[in-house]
Amino acid sequence: MRNASDSADKNGVKNRLKKFIIRRPSMKTLQEKGLIKDRVFGCHLSSLCEREGTTVPKFVRICVDAVEKRGLEADGIYRVSGNLATIQKLRFLVDEGQLNKEDLDLEHSQWEDVHVVTGALKMFFRELPENLKVKLMLLSFVLTEIKEPKQKVQAVKKLIQQLPKPNHDTMKLLFSHLHKVLAFSRKNLMSTQGIGIVFGPTLMWPELDAGNMAVNMVHVWFGPGCKNWNFQKIFCQSLYCISTNL
Repeated sequence: MRNASDSADKNGVKNRLKKFIIRRPSMKTLQEKGLIKDRVFGCHLSSLCEREGTTVPKFVRICVDAVEKRGLEADGIYRVSGNLATIQKLRFLVDEGQLNKEDLDLEHSQWEDVHVVTGALKMFFRELPENLKVKLMLLSFVLTEIKEPKQKVQAVKKLIQQLPKPNHDTMKLLFSHLHKVLAFSRKNLMSTQGIGIVFGPTLMWPELDAGNMAVNMVHVWFGPGCKNWNFQKIFCQSLYCISTNL
């Protein structure tokens, strides 16, 4: 009798769980009701940009704009760490949808430390899913392994052309921004190597960063031997048509 009772209890629990699972609202329903927010951090670029109707995430743009407005001459920009609690607060507001409400003003006094803005931007790129990072790793390999300049240009152009529009445009904006940072190196004391140390690990998975691979990746992109090369040769933007050493 006891075994029969235990079996009946288990079946009852199973049935209740089954009914709960069937009746629970879908993710879409929860999002429509505002009970679950679409994330910005950790979201695939393609999904995020489609949701925002852009090709570069809004958060990336407002961070870059803020840094270029008041942080290009800041000592150790991108190298110096901002207050982690404040960075996490900014992240929380972004993930809670403040960008969509256009309530997020990085000129507000609570974000006056530009290192908080750069810290949040680095966190955004660090938490990107694999798509962009795989391509960046392949670019690193091409740039370091192919020695002949014309072959290098063609190989990287082919890789760049394979990128989805959001990945392409986001990469382009970031590289343009980092070149501007380096243009103020006498003021901000950020060298090519410094940018490499910061953004190598940020843009690549830590488990793939064998030795100096991550640092070398960015150093090759921005180093004296390839100065402005990726813009003039890859993105073909007249704004960046500066003579190269290639």
